[in-house]
Amino acid sequence: MIKITLPDASVREFESGATPIDVAKNISEGFARNVISAKFNGKTIETKTPLTKDGSLTLFTWKDPEGKTAFWHSSAHILAQALEAIYPGVKLWVGPAIENGFYYDVDLEDQTISEKDFKAIEDKMLEIARGKHEFVMREVSKDEALSYYKGTNEYKVELVEGLEDGTITFCDHDTFTDLCRGGHIPNTGIVKAVKIMSVAGAYHKGDENNKQLTRVYGITFPKQKDLKEYLELLEQAKQRDHRKLGKELQLFTFSKKVGQGLPLWLPNGAALRDRLEQFLKKAQKKAGYEMVVTPHIGQKDLYVTSGHYAKYGEDSFQPIHTPNEGEEFLLKPMNCPHHCEIYNDSPWSYRDLPKRYAEFGTVYRYEQSGELHGLTRVRGFTQDDAHIFCTPNQLDEEFKKVIDLVLYVFGSLGFEDFTAQVSIRDPETPEKYIGTTENWDKAEQAIINAAKDKDLTYVVETGEAAFYGPKLDFMVRDALGRSWQLGTIQVDYNLPERFDLTYKGNDNELHRPVMIHRAPFGSMERFIAILLEHTGGNFPLWLMPEQVIILSISEKYEKYAEKVLNLLENNEIRSLSDHRNETIGKKIREAEMKKIPYIIIVGEKEEEEGMISVRKHGGEDLGTLSVESFSSLIKDEIATSLKSFNP
Repeated sequence: MIKITLPDASVREFESGATPIDVAKNISEGFARNVISAKFNGKTIETKTPLTKDGSLTLFTWKDPEGKTAFWHSSAHILAQALEAIYPGVKLWVGPAIENGFYYDVDLEDQTISEKDFKAIEDKMLEIARGKHEFVMREVSKDEALSYYKGTNEYKVELVEGLEDGTITFCDHDTFTDLCRGGHIPNTGIVKAVKIMSVAGAYHKGDENNKQLTRVYGITFPKQKDLKEYLELLEQAKQRDHRKLGKELQLFTFSKKVGQGLPLWLPNGAALRDRLEQFLKKAQKKAGYEMVVTPHIGQKDLYVTSGHYAKYGEDSFQPIHTPNEGEEFLLKPMNCPHHCEIYNDSPWSYRDLPKRYAEFGTVYRYEQSGELHGLTRVRGFTQDDAHIFCTPNQLDEEFKKVIDLVLYVFGSLGFEDFTAQVSIRDPETPEKYIGTTENWDKAEQAIINAAKDKDLTYVVETGEAAFYGPKLDFMVRDALGRSWQLGTIQVDYNLPERFDLTYKGNDNELHRPVMIHRAPFGSMERFIAILLEHTGGNFPLWLMPEQVIILSISEKYEKYAEKVLNLLENNEIRSLSDHRNETIGKKIREAEMKKIPYIIIVGEKEEEEGMISVRKHGGEDLGTLSVESFSSLIKDEIATSLKSFNP
């Protein structure tokens, strides 16, 4: 007999050789029908894998992220089989599950796939799925695997050559076989709905010096209804695309002459950025931060010392060579080395700490052109960066204060659905990180303790740490249910070592400060893009470029409209007046397109009564109000949405 521990800590006994599906049936026959994936002692296994020892078992359905991963990974196998059937001689490379669906990279040689071929691929996948073929894993020797692919698929041969004998497995279903590590649904029949989303070019191993393969993207679901809902969500996402809204609201643009990935902020966008900056600066001042300014470049040696050159050197712009021999500068990839040098400018005592330096600092990374995407992936971006230098005893309190600041930012901007992610190092790849194991242990534990003490809902993700320290990332779910990483706090014992940062303790000896990196927005560009898509361009009232537009019914009422405008501006309400010789209907439609929150209409009746007619964006009629009442309404709405911050 073996003992199986379930997620609720209950323990059940089974005969050795029982499978995850057997365990599921023991819980409930109805539950077992929905189980599509499993994990035993932290390792993904098949639902029919025999269990031969005691251990912890987790069972997943379609509703679980792990269940979706298995579903889409299995669907990638079905896609590969369909492609082999439709495109004779196609060579498969890799086909992983991704956040939404899956893809397979293939070499079609002289064949092509276009949108007109999508339906044929979908039909073939559904035909295969209806066969209800089981996914069966089997171990093979390295020689067997090489022999299977030799002469037919050099891409798989290369993959096999990089594997160790005794660790190689094939997955079979129907007449199809693929090199695979495992993690499948029980059979193909669970797949009921298929959609090929797109095709794109993808260099083999992501190297532009290699051959360009064809990447086929797809998504599948256990019900046709799920696919329909997903496609409707995609259509909503298109309407909320920040590139589309940014153009409509005249926030930003790009220029080929300026360069790819280098956004140009238009007056409306610049005003929006400024309001966000002022909002955070005000909160930071309350929390004891001091603003600093650092240059856009630094000597190469600065980034060699920090470790950023080794980490980001390949992704940076080429060094700037000056007339002085051997002198090289880089566009800065990060602000932290500069802040370390500001700290180093003066001697400090423990009585002076913490020191909190903040900057809206622009940094530069040479992202590949194929990876650039609107404001979410650019080559020049501004971080709302700050670095706190504190004693080890102050670390816990300072870290929690930063959490409070991040939560204030989220609350004031309408991000209410989020999970905290404790990102720690991967002990299997120590070469990816700098610093001692002792310091990493202390830093990781400090973050976990702070997350617990602040009652955050959090998960621990191994291998997601920065190269110099662990971090607390905030994963925010937007209005369309998509997850984004927004806001990060990092604990760093390593840069203080590298830059020889010190303070004098109460024992009169020199000690190392601990460094906290934090950026509630992350980058201004990416944050604004996500905020645009989350709100659909309907920002919180306090952030809107124009809060009110005044429309006069005819030229006769322009003077009254100007009087209303002045009264509103005296109340610090951002307003503009539209006196154009256009119909009131057209003016209203254009104001709605610009997403201006409030529309004021003035004509004969309003002027006689000294009142204004008010409607909200979206068409709600608020009736006739006095300017004073309307101003109070605006101020109350702003006060409600702007959360209070008392550090």
